[in-house]
Amino acid sequence: MALNARPPLPGPPGVPGASKANPPNQTLYCKNLNDQLQKEDLKRALYMLFSTYGVVLDVIALKTSRMRGQAHIVFRDVDASTQAMRALQGTQFFGKPMHIDYARSKSDTIKKLDGSYKLPEKEEPASENQNSAQLAVFGSGPAPMKAKPVNAPAPAKEQVEEKPAQEASKGVKRPREEEPEEEEEDDDEAMDVSDSD
Repeated sequence: MALNARPPLPGPPGVPGASKANPPNQTLYCKNLNDQLQKEDLKRALYMLFSTYGVVLDVIALKTSRMRGQAHIVFRDVDASTQAMRALQGTQFFGKPMHIDYARSKSDTIKKLDGSYKLPEKEEPASENQNSAQLAVFGSGPAPMKAKPVNAPAPAKEQVEEKPAQEASKGVKRPREEEPEEEEEDDDEAMDVSDSD
């Protein structure tokens, strides 16, 4: 494994390399990682390295162009994440010095454990823009839910009265006939005879 200890990078007193903007967090943000590694190999190596300092709940390493060479490591508690950050800041990891900082916000894994996780809301389509465009082009809002023909004759009273009569002639659904339970009892008696042998 290409892991060599290197002196920590300079930072504020007490927490080497820690940013003043991000308060202590259970999730660590690692950057300057080797982007030539396969995603699963990178996650496994980070897990093995960071799990020596505490319980690692999750390792998030994405291979998108924006997140290449970066990862988030989620610990169970803040003490373990702080200890790992202090010990591994600037350590050579596959030929590159790691830069570690606290994450800006809680990880989804931690939110799920706390019970504060909320599903992301889907964005509503811009109906106001569509309505204003419809007004500009067509001169009125959306069509009514059910359009009524202008020249259609009104339904006759005879047609309205026939509908209930037609529905009544369809019939009534019969309830299911239940089978007698005597057959089951006969099976039990047969089983009793075979058990006595």
